[in-house]
Amino acid sequence: MMRTIATLGPIGHLRPGPGTWGSAAAILLAWAIHALGGFGLFFAATLAVTGLGWWAVSEATRGQADKDPSEIVIDEVAGQWIALWPVSLGAQMAGTDFWALWPGIVTAFIAFRLFDILKPGPVGWADRQEGAFGVMADDVIAGWLAAMVVAVLAVIAHLPMGGS
Repeated sequence: MMRTIATLGPIGHLRPGPGTWGSAAAILLAWAIHALGGFGLFFAATLAVTGLGWWAVSEATRGQADKDPSEIVIDEVAGQWIALWPVSLGAQMAGTDFWALWPGIVTAFIAFRLFDILKPGPVGWADRQEGAFGVMADDVIAGWLAAMVVAVLAVIAHLPMGGS
């Protein structure tokens, strides 16, 4: 059961790039949760999946040599959802559909994947930590950084561009 949660069922076994597949699946799940209960439910679901993911990763990797196997993608779900917080909140505040903010969705996906793959600064530090904490924390931090990129670009996109 914990392995199924950690791999998001069959998603973690897709090749190539199971982390990218996990992030893509996370977007669809985010949309469904947002549609059911707006940002409040999405925020709560993110906290829940992060806690559940930590536990599932701990159990799924217990006794294994590889403490961060590529098929574990629940960490990508948590991080991608955090990256999508500005989109969900923005859609709710604007009274519009989640998909109407598709530039933010694309930005959140690309920024999260780049931070997760390149592991700059605090993402790399978290990735070097032991156990489930390291597995989950690098993606959570990558998600926060991606969310900041989305939020900053959204503000810039709505600034008046000079003129008289």
